Amino acid sequence: QVQLVESGGGLVQAGGSLRLSCAASGGTFSSYAMGWFRQAPGKEREFVAAISWSGGNTYYADSVKGRFSISRANGKNAVSLQMNSLKPEDTAVYYCVAGGSVARVTAAQAEYWGQGTQVTVSS
Repeated sequence: QVQLVESGGGLVQAGGSLRLSCAASGGTFSSYAMGWFRQAPGKEREFVAAISWSGGNTYYADSVKGRFSISRANGKNAVSLQMNSLKPEDTAVYYCVAGGSVARVTAAQAEYWGQGTQVTVSS
C-alpha cells in the first residue's frame, strides 16, 4: 500500500509560480509511474502531467505544456510539479497519483491517489 501526501498548494496571482510536492511512503517508489491530476469545482478531473519510473519520460496535458514541469527524486520518494505562468483556469485541487505504468496514470487508472492540495490563482 502506497500513501501519497501532497503539499505546496496555496493562493497565487496570475503569472506567478508554485511548486507542488508529493511524498510517497509504504511502497517501492521507484517502481511506480507518477503523475498529477486536477479537479476544478463543477468540472471533471483532468490529467495534468506524468513521469515514468526512471524519470526519463514525461507527459503533459496540452493546457499546461510549456508552463508546468514534473520531476521525481527516487532517492527521496518524492515527485514535484513546478507550475509557472499560472492562470486563473489552473485553479483546482491537485492530486498526486502512483500507478503501475504511465499508461495507467494518464488514463486515470492509477492505483494510488493522494488527498489533494488546493491551488488558487487570482486574476
